[in-house]
Amino acid sequence: MTAGYYGLAGDPFSRQFNKQANCFQSADYRQASARLGHLKDTRGIGVMTAAPGLGKSLTLRYFSEGLNQNLFKPVYISLSTVTVVEFYRQLCAELGIEGAYGKAAQVKAIKGQIEYMYKEKRQTLVLSLDEAQYLCHDILKDLKMLTNFNYDSMCCFALVLCGEPHLRDILKRPAHEALRQRIVVNYDFAGLQDSEVKDYVLHKIRCAAGAETIIDGSAITALHGLAQGNPRVIDNLMSDALVIGGQLRKQVIDAEVIMAAADNRAL
Repeated sequence: MTAGYYGLAGDPFSRQFNKQANCFQSADYRQASARLGHLKDTRGIGVMTAAPGLGKSLTLRYFSEGLNQNLFKPVYISLSTVTVVEFYRQLCAELGIEGAYGKAAQVKAIKGQIEYMYKEKRQTLVLSLDEAQYLCHDILKDLKMLTNFNYDSMCCFALVLCGEPHLRDILKRPAHEALRQRIVVNYDFAGLQDSEVKDYVLHKIRCAAGAETIIDGSAITALHGLAQGNPRVIDNLMSDALVIGGQLRKQVIDAEVIMAAADNRAL
């Protein structure tokens, strides 16, 4: 009903529109993608950090989807509080390794599979660990070991650690100095720039075949102040604004509708 009222082919601020074809290429997206592109070719470790809602996981997903599957094998693992045993079990499953029991056997099998892929199949593993701020000390310590091939003379895969900003503080600890020295690229998401907020909202509306005139300047200003450049907050406010605006029979979404959406979110 809301989509029809505003002439939209669905809610462009919902997850169903989070497709690479609809991606708004913000400065964050371009910068992070360029660094990930460099990492896949040079291999080693990359670190991507962002506050919740700034788009790091989405950027990582689009990057993985764009890889040539003949040359790269993307593996994505989203972590919460995971033990060392669970981590190796997950990684073995993702790499198709069976029959390896115990940490020593699993590490040997994982490194053997990675090296086989790289040398024999000419396929580079791109392993992305999302929510990496939850990785325990022992797993972070082991990641250094996993990247060590042929007496540390080569690296056979790319490892991307994604997490919230305090991941950087964790990696700065003396215990992780060796791991930190292996970081090839890093990027910290800043959020949408001031000039990008309007472009982001209008881009989303166009993705749903909508007219830019369904929202006015006062609404954009209100979004800018409330969201502070956070795309997820903008999406949430705009999804609510479409519903509220339709209920109020507003032809144009204005600041009043945005503030009503903000009040709704505060409940």
